[in-house]
Amino acid sequence: MTKTRVFVSFDYDYDLDLKNFLIGQSKNAGSPFEISDWSIKTASPGWKEEARRRIRASDVVAVICGTNTNTASGVAYELSLAQQEGINYFLLWGRSGQTCRKPSSAKTTDQIYRWTWDNLKALIGGSR
Repeated sequence: MTKTRVFVSFDYDYDLDLKNFLIGQSKNAGSPFEISDWSIKTASPGWKEEARRRIRASDVVAVICGTNTNTASGVAYELSLAQQEGINYFLLWGRSGQTCRKPSSAKTTDQIYRWTWDNLKALIGGSR
């Protein structure tokens, strides 16, 4: 079975735990997707082109929305790359019971989806 390649965009300062949780879910038996940990941990001079290369190599971009995502410039940039490259993406509500915010580059029509296993599989499969 060919698995969907997912690029994960998240606020490195606040939501690393959520990215790790999503990677764990990708390792579940029968998971229809795989995540390579392509996080760019330091803002090197070439990080923007490296992010573009990694997003182009992905089938879909999962944007984890936390309480500070609206101020995360890296997440906003990665989402704008997905939009420019025509890569499908979706937004996930990362923190249950808290106010999660969209990246500043999100469209007003972009919905933040509840993070459940069934929703995740459907979103990665193209349901939006």
